[in-house]
Amino acid sequence: MRVHSLYLYPVKSLAGIEVSSFDLDEFGPAGDRRWMLVDDSGAFVTQRQLPILATIRTRIDDRSLKVSIPDEGTFDLVPDKELVSVGVWRDRVEALIGADKASQAASRYCGQSLRFVYMPENSFRRVDPERVPDRKRVGFADGFPFLVTNQASLDELNARLQTPVDMRHFRPNIVVSGAKPWAEDDWRALVIGTAHFDVAKPCSRCVMTTVDPDVGAKHPRTEPLRTLSTYRKTPDGVIFGQNAIHLDGHRVSVGDTVTISQQES
Repeated sequence: MRVHSLYLYPVKSLAGIEVSSFDLDEFGPAGDRRWMLVDDSGAFVTQRQLPILATIRTRIDDRSLKVSIPDEGTFDLVPDKELVSVGVWRDRVEALIGADKASQAASRYCGQSLRFVYMPENSFRRVDPERVPDRKRVGFADGFPFLVTNQASLDELNARLQTPVDMRHFRPNIVVSGAKPWAEDDWRALVIGTAHFDVAKPCSRCVMTTVDPDVGAKHPRTEPLRTLSTYRKTPDGVIFGQNAIHLDGHRVSVGDTVTISQQES
């Protein structure tokens, strides 16, 4: 098995970036979901409420992060010094407010008041201790630093769909090729290149999988979630992909060898 493709999501719920490699830091993939959008109450906002967020693009130029908002322009995302309390699922953390111009443009484009916020190094959000006993941290990702998916599983799903979807619907960080469909259900630990990963839990999927990443609109018949739910429904929800944490390593690249270092018998 090998790494088929890699993705970074610098801003939670905005368009991702396909990359050839990424570095690893304490948060997971370096630069992944350290930013997000919040409403006036400080609550996180995603494509679940605003599917149009999928059409706001991100790019990294010379280590600076830019967002391109349709009909508004391109803006640098630079954190200010003002700290605010923000909520992401059950967690409250301290974050730095982002640039006003970018926030104002996003608010106009989405039709509601929004602010970009950034998680600094001294703000600690813990990975679910019920799943990961070690005191691991995560940025603004839903719960875990990495989402690993299997290209063969997507191919099998697409064989059931009237209109195939691409992997962007599932927003993974690491896509693996060379495995059998749904083999990831049994993965418990992986070695990717020289980095070691523990698989924490299956990833339960929501309505975000139905958002077309090119147009920012939900599928009228809630595909591919509707089809996926007919045969991938478990007590944990409708499953596609595996949430993971890294134990060591400095970099992951497309083409890296992927080895199962522990597998359920």
